[in-house]
Amino acid sequence: MKLFRSRRFDASPKHRQVYSAYEIAYSTVDLLAAVLFIIGSVLFLDKATMHVGTWLFIIGSVLFAARPAVRLARELHLSGLGDGKTDHQHADQSAQS
Repeated sequence: MKLFRSRRFDASPKHRQVYSAYEIAYSTVDLLAAVLFIIGSVLFLDKATMHVGTWLFIIGSVLFAARPAVRLARELHLSGLGDGKTDHQHADQSAQS
């Protein structure tokens, strides 16, 4: 099983659907992490809000760490779908050989 094949996402309509769902999840995690870092940075400027800002940095860091986990989950899911060919397509290819 090879992961991170460049064209696996396009193997079938199901592959494209799964790929799109994971891209939405990845982008959401990425955006939330960035927003938390920006807000945390602003809150870190004042001693009264520094504690909250620190927690936002921590949560943002966890989200940044989740990014590769989302990508790996996507690749494992796509590889579990197979090559996108139905049994009918396999039979047609065997007959042509």
